[in-house]
Amino acid sequence: MFGYVAPVITALPEERKEAYRAVYCGVCHALLRRWGQPARIALSNDMTFLAMLLSSLYEPAATDHTSRCPLHPMKSHRYLESPMVDYAAEMNALLFYYKCVDQVRDERSAKGKAGEKTFRKPLREIEQRYPLQAEAVRTALDSLWALEETSPIQPDALCNLSGQMLGAVFVPNPGDIWAPVLRKLGEGLGRFIYWMDAWEDYDEDLKKHRFNPLTVYHDREDYEAFCRETLEFFIAEATEAFELLPLEENLDIMRNVLYSGVWQRYTLKTERRNRGKEEPHEQ
Repeated sequence: MFGYVAPVITALPEERKEAYRAVYCGVCHALLRRWGQPARIALSNDMTFLAMLLSSLYEPAATDHTSRCPLHPMKSHRYLESPMVDYAAEMNALLFYYKCVDQVRDERSAKGKAGEKTFRKPLREIEQRYPLQAEAVRTALDSLWALEETSPIQPDALCNLSGQMLGAVFVPNPGDIWAPVLRKLGEGLGRFIYWMDAWEDYDEDLKKHRFNPLTVYHDREDYEAFCRETLEFFIAEATEAFELLPLEENLDIMRNVLYSGVWQRYTLKTERRNRGKEEPHEQ
């Protein structure tokens, strides 16, 4: 659920790296202010992108701060506070809670159990502050988990549920004029993330006898090309919506994320596979 929506940091000039880190650290500090040090484990690049997107769109009042933290004790770092950064932190905690629930369901993960326990209180608070988003995420995930237990496997329906979940998270105010565009952007990203996660985890899921929606396609001769084309289609949905928004601040960073960053793990895994095929077998 997390980790794909991140910039190619090496492609950014130093001042743009600092601009991104200020938002990233802002989400981190928002988690800390609300729920203490343990909540920082939820921090994700995905919700940093959301904070940057909503801040650029709505231009809320923001304050600039500097601070040291346990991860960077020797040097002060800049971070931003704003209502949109706070909203992204709330959605970060909401999604992380359900990620932990999913880990417990799939693997009986001790780490997942600990995370689920840590975020029970934040979950209750978020449900009160953002009932529409919390209900949409819970409903989509309940349907997705139920569908994973049925036969035949329905990858399109599963992707759509993932899209519904992230689409709801991308809309802080459902009555706003930009809500339909934000929802479409989130839905495209949600579908992309679900498919990319399934593609990346296929071998590991097969080894551990875990559910993977791409099982129904894996025997196709054009499996890799089909997966790539599907991912391109989903991210195109997201970028089409993105380009409709009147964004200025940090537009270059967000385009870096959507046009290059989301492909980083795909590219890394593909390159590793290709290197493995090229290595000679020992005699």
